[in-house]
Amino acid sequence: MNILILGSGGREHSLAWAVMQNPKCDKLIVAPGNAGIAQIADCASFDIDDGGEVVNFVAANAIDFVIVGPEAPLANGVADRLREAGVLVFGPSKAAARLEASKSFTKEICDAAKAPTAGYGHFIDADAAKAHIRTNGAPIVVKADGLAAGKGVIVAMDEQTALDAVDDMFGGAFGGAGAEVVIEEFMEGEEASFFILCDGKTALPVGTAQDHKRVGEGDTGPNTGGMGAYSPAPVLTDEIAQIALDQIVQPTIDEMAKRGTPYQGVLYVGLMIKDGFPRLVEYNVRFGDPECQVLMMRLGAQAFDLMHAAAEERLHETSVNWANDHAITVVMAANGYPGSYQKGSVIGGLDNVSEDSKNMVFHAGTTAKDGAITATGGRVLNVTARGDSLQEARDRAYAMIDQIDWPEGFYRSDIGWRAL
Repeated sequence: MNILILGSGGREHSLAWAVMQNPKCDKLIVAPGNAGIAQIADCASFDIDDGGEVVNFVAANAIDFVIVGPEAPLANGVADRLREAGVLVFGPSKAAARLEASKSFTKEICDAAKAPTAGYGHFIDADAAKAHIRTNGAPIVVKADGLAAGKGVIVAMDEQTALDAVDDMFGGAFGGAGAEVVIEEFMEGEEASFFILCDGKTALPVGTAQDHKRVGEGDTGPNTGGMGAYSPAPVLTDEIAQIALDQIVQPTIDEMAKRGTPYQGVLYVGLMIKDGFPRLVEYNVRFGDPECQVLMMRLGAQAFDLMHAAAEERLHETSVNWANDHAITVVMAANGYPGSYQKGSVIGGLDNVSEDSKNMVFHAGTTAKDGAITATGGRVLNVTARGDSLQEARDRAYAMIDQIDWPEGFYRSDIGWRAL
């Protein structure tokens, strides 16, 4: 099969790496890709948020199957355009992608499905939002309703921070994403991510993970897109996972189907777990980044077969073959991230890293220039390893980092600390 993956990050590099291992893959193109992806697949340049351009590229290149990596093309209806053109695609429709593109829509679905989640208010007016905060006090969570590239969530431990967040959001700090605001009760517990493949009817769990959102050691400092992750998530036991499936995931899928907008693709289920009981924090409509990297490391070639089955609506016939293993990924980011950072520094030592089925450096924000790999993003590399234990995987990952020479970058040395 000829396969096209849309996206340019570490998530897409790990998807490409897994797909390339499957014998069904004859040719793989990634658009736009990055310097690491270019080492294993062809890269193409066109506007992946424009459904028409994607459909034209697919036709011109005899593509059989499209995997959509990031959320923006999904929210723009790219999967709809592909389906209309008769192209097999992994990723939800624009209507179903509202589970990530609109926080208030997700809350509405939770209400209808009776799925346990945080209490909330939905506001289109700053004064009403502030009145809600003053009535309920802190801690409290303020969220931009729309897509904000993983950054539109403020966990306010005091009232003033929450009020400032409302001003920022309605003032345009998150662009159009903040034109509406959802304010939620603060949930205590431990967060974990549950990944489910869906084909409109069937829900197939494909793994659990925990990520480290904060930039600093010991989970301190500002939130980022994620500084590392590990899988499986010890807090998400089989019993808790089954409760989440029965009370949150399947009722959501049933509600989406009932509305005539069946959910097809991967559903990232963010859970808060306390006293053995899960509540929904958020849905994302794509694999997490960097969680995808640890999932792909553990799934390998079968990841393609599972995504293909979801696209063809035959998940009820499939199952996941899990090894009793662990994976971890450590993000190397540009100095200054998540604030302002310099671009263009050269990354050395990557040739020293021996990559195989247990050790991989997935590229996120990289570009090849004059024969060198340069850093062009905030999160730049995802150093990922697999082992029989989490400790073994962690030791492998940090040993790889020791081989990389990049003074302009930094990483957290404590990824996986909660589990270890």
